[in-house]
Amino acid sequence: MRYFITLSYDGTRFHGWQIQPNGISVQEELQRALSLLLRGDIQVTGAGRTDTGVHARMMVAHFDVDEPLDGQQLSYKLNKLLPQDIAVQRVEPVADDMHARFSAIARTYYYYIHTVKCPFLRHYSCELHYPLDFALMNEAASILTTYEDFGAFCKSHADVKTTLCHVTRAQWVQLSDSEWRFEITANRFLRNMVRAVVGTLIDVGRHRLTLEDFRRVVEGRQRTQAGESMPGHALFLQSIAY
Repeated sequence: MRYFITLSYDGTRFHGWQIQPNGISVQEELQRALSLLLRGDIQVTGAGRTDTGVHARMMVAHFDVDEPLDGQQLSYKLNKLLPQDIAVQRVEPVADDMHARFSAIARTYYYYIHTVKCPFLRHYSCELHYPLDFALMNEAASILTTYEDFGAFCKSHADVKTTLCHVTRAQWVQLSDSEWRFEITANRFLRNMVRAVVGTLIDVGRHRLTLEDFRRVVEGRQRTQAGESMPGHALFLQSIAY
């Protein structure tokens, strides 16, 4: 039987979602807890791979077992066993052909920035102190929905079969006088893609790139032409749709 587990986590102390040889990961913590509770070697498959320091308000993973489970009871036990920076929302049975990664039809990421020093935002938002033209940044963001190849924003030498993605929404949203959030939804994302997109949009906002320059970056499909990759601590995997 296959089960979906929906969870959230603060990625600050983790080396990303995926198991790493030399660092603690969310997947490792989850598999350890499930294996202990279910008395077996439980392997989980996640909906994606968040990088080091990146957070998830919603992550989905699947695992298989031979016998039916009480999802509510398992959720309770997992939350007692898992560290405080990982929380399970629910465990539910799904069809055997449902896949946490390949059955997902859309994913949404949020990236947070603030422009006034604030001790309560520093762990989850990127502090910037130069003027930004958010109207122009939103014009550039809308351009993303007109392209399909995002090789310009893919981590160099990443092992990917294709750099094609279908971006359906990309916009900056103002949260307060000094706080903004970039929201982007697509069917899939490349490694480091959101942080590279944000870095390039910030170059637009600083008037270092024109809208035509931005188009040329996308069309060039070369990571060296795009902006810097922004810090991971301000990035959240917000939601996943099936």
